[in-house]
Amino acid sequence: MEVSEEVLIDSSWIKIAGYYAIWDTRNINPYRLDGRQLKDTVDITLYDPRVKRDYKMPLEKTPVTSHFGHRGYRWHYGTDIDLDTGDSIYAAFDGVVRINKWDGGGYGNYIVLRHYNGLETLYGHMSKTIAQTGQFVKAGEVIGLGGSTGRSSGPHLHYEVRYQGNPLDPELMYDFPDYLLKGQSFVITSALFNYYNRAKGSSTSGSRKASYHKVRSGDTLSGIAKRYGVPVTQITKLNGISTRTTLKVGRSLRIK
Repeated sequence: MEVSEEVLIDSSWIKIAGYYAIWDTRNINPYRLDGRQLKDTVDITLYDPRVKRDYKMPLEKTPVTSHFGHRGYRWHYGTDIDLDTGDSIYAAFDGVVRINKWDGGGYGNYIVLRHYNGLETLYGHMSKTIAQTGQFVKAGEVIGLGGSTGRSSGPHLHYEVRYQGNPLDPELMYDFPDYLLKGQSFVITSALFNYYNRAKGSSTSGSRKASYHKVRSGDTLSGIAKRYGVPVTQITKLNGISTRTTLKVGRSLRIK
């Protein structure tokens, strides 16, 4: 006979051995699982109104400024969503704060939430974190305020969805323009992580030749980014400007 202690969280009994088996408050990915090696299909329930498990979009408005994928010489493991400094950031699902930390060279002020459904979500570049490590939060509860801390050239939320430490493209799960999840459940397979080979190549490749664009009358950041096939945030970061910067005719902007 096996005896397992349980803990009561929000009227739900959860086995301590399973829920806290790996409880690391410093490392984003302590799980040592390569998503490409998954043998089974994992069907994740994202929300279930019957048991009062709801969901909430991380922001009141969700205009995407940069997508998951290749960004210049490195891989971007989340979705960037525009905001104003001080905007409320919400917990996507019920869960427990696993990490509340400062990363000056990357995420700035950030939080990682562990959820019942096996997913974790990460919220980066906040001006202020509110939820504390070990705190249980409900979907829709304010966990922090928007900002531009860490490696960021302007106010935005860097939002990641991870399965046992492995990042997933949030836009496979979310319809950000329509402010909703695409479904009540989400299927995880090893194929979702095939991007790892490309991501590794982008981070280990050698030097790249810089490319520049000279600003002309009528140019906009979004138009320039579209022309060269790069995210707006890549241009802002390379040039130390924000999306609100007035472009002066004749200025050379680094693109890559």
